[in-house]
Amino acid sequence: MAIRPFRMHGTAGAGRLAGVDTALELAGPLTHDELRRLDAYWRAANYLTVGQIYLLDNPLLREPLRPEHVKPRLLGHWGTSPGLNLIYVHLNRAVVARDLNMIYVAGPGHGGPAIVANTWLEGTYSELYPSVSRDEDGMRRLFRQFSFPGGIPSHVASEVPGSIHEGGELGYSLSHAYGAAMDDPDLVVACVIGDGEAETGPLAGSWLSNMFIDPARDGAVLPILHLNGFKIANPALLDRIPTDDLLSMMRGYGYQPYLVEGDDPARVHQELAGTLDVALDEIAAIRARARGHGRAEPSPTVTPGTARAGR
Repeated sequence: MAIRPFRMHGTAGAGRLAGVDTALELAGPLTHDELRRLDAYWRAANYLTVGQIYLLDNPLLREPLRPEHVKPRLLGHWGTSPGLNLIYVHLNRAVVARDLNMIYVAGPGHGGPAIVANTWLEGTYSELYPSVSRDEDGMRRLFRQFSFPGGIPSHVASEVPGSIHEGGELGYSLSHAYGAAMDDPDLVVACVIGDGEAETGPLAGSWLSNMFIDPARDGAVLPILHLNGFKIANPALLDRIPTDDLLSMMRGYGYQPYLVEGDDPARVHQELAGTLDVALDEIAAIRARARGHGRAEPSPTVTPGTARAGR
């Protein structure tokens, strides 16, 4: 799956290759209430992410911002975070709806505030760290500790609940995802790959790990290539090559790619929910067939595109 935020056409049919649907034209699977709640959760996670990067105090903005409320040195990347939050909330929907055994591997470097925001929002962070409570005082601690002396790192370090992959040293997310899948036949590993990380040698080689997966006895990996247009200071190559070339490359590696892109949040929510449903249905079907008589088939991958605003 590829999520592309930078080149967003806002149409469900964008990114079609030679008559094959890569951006699915789907009736929205979300009800109005589901869409409202998913979007509210996503916006809350985005606010918590921004707060960790910028704020020392005044977490609920109860008074006008003053210089002493803002961290003197900013670390953590905002650009990748809205996409990480978007994927997190949609995967949570899938986990609940399908009772999935799933983990989320976050590859983009310094995307830590997004994952910390979600674990705090869902309550698991406060279970492990009761002093970072789910109230205004806890939010203040959450914001202050991020990338601050005596606090926590800017990537998904071992202190984050459930972390098996740090994300600060780029290039290893997909190999870690496949390793986890090989260890648990019932596991689905959603692996988010940053478009800058995708240019590293280790990551480029890791696409071929699907050749070692036996769906009859191993878990599954759903690679999600997050194309937000830039690495730290330069354009990302995989976002700038023609869409047909990108999708052909994914097929050559043995994946069935799907493209999700847009700049209208409501439309992107519907497209991403529908595309994840299709990809997870395919994974379940591949497993069922393989565990019946054993047969290798292309695995789905999703490429989302989401708009980038700064770093």
